Amino acid sequence: MNKKEIIVEKRKKIVNFLQDFGFSFVDVSKMLRNKDVKVNGKATKENVWLEEGDNIVFFYSDDMLDKKYEILFENKDVYVIYKNAGIESEGDKGIESVLKNAIAVHRLDRNTEGVMVYAKNQENAKKIESGFKNGNVHKFYLTEVVGEFIAKDKEFQAYLLKDAENSYVKIFQNKVPNSVLIKMIVRTIKSGKESSVLQIELLTGKTHQIRAHLAYLGHPIIGDGKYGKNSDNKKFQERKQKLACFMMKFGKVDVDGLDGKTFKKLPKWANFER
Repeated sequence: MNKKEIIVEKRKKIVNFLQDFGFSFVDVSKMLRNKDVKVNGKATKENVWLEEGDNIVFFYSDDMLDKKYEILFENKDVYVIYKNAGIESEGDKGIESVLKNAIAVHRLDRNTEGVMVYAKNQENAKKIESGFKNGNVHKFYLTEVVGEFIAKDKEFQAYLLKDAENSYVKIFQNKVPNSVLIKMIVRTIKSGKESSVLQIELLTGKTHQIRAHLAYLGHPIIGDGKYGKNSDNKKFQERKQKLACFMMKFGKVDVDGLDGKTFKKLPKWANFER
């Protein structure tokens, strides 16, 4: 069994708190039932409120989190993994804290799945971060959006304004104060009146960029509860956003095992070959 101890930063129910780490509802229920959760030194079986400053200790087995990611490649310098939806990519609640000596050099939203790279030391972390900044690492996404997407192969540009306090971004066609330029290349893989499947190459990597930009273009991602419409998500009976970083291509980053390599994995919902 593994043990983790955390100081609570925000008031939240135990079940929601543990699900933020990537545990399923079934796993959390089992942990509570087995008294594997302690709050301020006392075991609890109930879904009680956690208050800011509370000390929570919980015990879990490897298989509970293993299903949240798959290691695609590993050597002495890096991990390349496929992160499933439902778990943070960094921080105490993320995969960064589960993988030994892992250092996050980029991130995916909690509900976005896909290929990620983690360095095992600061030297290689800096090299990979430079690779992202210099355009030597390329990320490609698959997504299914609402409606018929007409453009077949086109670069889209806009300006993104971040509202950090509300964890939200807004998109504008022209520059507004404090906004930043965003770019992406969109290729239509499959298009229909109800929905379209798109491949997206990010030319800039900003918070919620793909999700917000596609919604701005009138094609929100199916299952996106923040930038999409509840009516669309109910129509498609989808509660998880259909967005995945399915491929990452490395140019020269001077890290053993990465230079010139491509790592790829299709999400389960992509029932077509690429």
